[in-house]
Amino acid sequence: MTHTAPKVGFVSLGCPKNLVDSELILTQLRADGYEIVSSYDQAQVVVVNTCGFTEQAIAESLQVIDEALQANGQVVVTGCLGKNAELIRHAHPRVLGVTGPQAIDQVRELVHRAAPPQFDPFTSLVPSTGIKLTPPHYAYVKISEGCNHHCSFCIIPSMRGKLVSRPIDTVLTEVDGLVAAGVKEIAIISQDTSAYGVDLKYPAGFWRGKPVRTRFADLVRCLAQFPVWIRLHYVYPYPHIDEIIPFMAQGAILPYLDVPLQHASATVLKRMRRPADSENMLARIDRWREICPELSIRSTFIVGFPGETDEDFQQLLAFLRAARLNRVGCFTYSPVQGAAANTLDGAVPEQLKQQRMEELMIVQAEISAAKLRQKKGHTLTVLVDAIEDGEVIGRSYADAPEIDGLVVAPLPEGGVQVGDFVQVQIEYADEHDLFGRINRVID
Repeated sequence: MTHTAPKVGFVSLGCPKNLVDSELILTQLRADGYEIVSSYDQAQVVVVNTCGFTEQAIAESLQVIDEALQANGQVVVTGCLGKNAELIRHAHPRVLGVTGPQAIDQVRELVHRAAPPQFDPFTSLVPSTGIKLTPPHYAYVKISEGCNHHCSFCIIPSMRGKLVSRPIDTVLTEVDGLVAAGVKEIAIISQDTSAYGVDLKYPAGFWRGKPVRTRFADLVRCLAQFPVWIRLHYVYPYPHIDEIIPFMAQGAILPYLDVPLQHASATVLKRMRRPADSENMLARIDRWREICPELSIRSTFIVGFPGETDEDFQQLLAFLRAARLNRVGCFTYSPVQGAAANTLDGAVPEQLKQQRMEELMIVQAEISAAKLRQKKGHTLTVLVDAIEDGEVIGRSYADAPEIDGLVVAPLPEGGVQVGDFVQVQIEYADEHDLFGRINRVID
């Protein structure tokens, strides 16, 4: 007897951590015999994995839920906004069910009710890497869930709970499988990557027959053995981060750090409930660069936080000019329902927030442009992400997918493929991207 696989549509919103949750859900649904489709009208049920981190993200999530209901009618809601089920049900009472983040079994049960599975999960075919929403040549690996920080502007701990680290052998086994499947770049992510293992008190696991501690530096030491790009995201600058810089200097992992600093004024950082020592941070950045001159650092900052004065903002600009970070993202502060910062006085007018963000980005654009100009004449290894209109579009070690810059070059005779490594001779730069010519394809 021939069965028709039930079809599931899926919308994944928010950050890469949410994307990994979506991949886990899709992998399980595929194992259950479901076919994953890309349009509402093909699907028997639609899952929307929401983000609820900011007011803008909440509005986008509610809008997507509405679109799915209008186009399909059978909608399951999961993800961070699902922690506020009352808000979702008030706006969209027709949804089939609402779950919070990391609720794979609950999502499966709701999908099973709406569109009963037709296949035995033991005979369904699933790729060895699971279902991935990224291109085949790069992938995200999440090493922990939740966060132990209590930043006043953030509600992630109330959404995703306290830090829960994955056993180190399961992380390394996942990476092993991705590498075997041909993945060329692996981005390590979590809410607080450098806190990995602290909740478990660093127990020993086993990998390739040898004991290895469930600890960030030990994880990096193991990751350095894989012949692929390893990129580290969301790394809080704890003292033990100093241990991993030599691996970057040796070329064992990418010389790239994503460090969410948020501000530089001690007063603002204290109100944010963040570490407040920008002078020490500058000294550490200098030490890191002494060990690894090629180190590329990106960070994010919030301007217009309650109580931020002109002096505080000028301290932030002074920090940027001194630190000369390679990549910077900036956000204006916006209240998030349930965040402790909502009770703080000293609200900054919206127009002033925008002015400060624009001024900060002008300062950073000058820094970025100057740093990129220094690459002129250099040859960089570039991972090809796309080929469009006769141009090869890729990224160097200093560029994470979708958030940093690009390296662009004319398509050479003989061509290249997406996922190839190529060597590019840099000829010029703008404020964000590099441009050059491909010397050769790296085997």
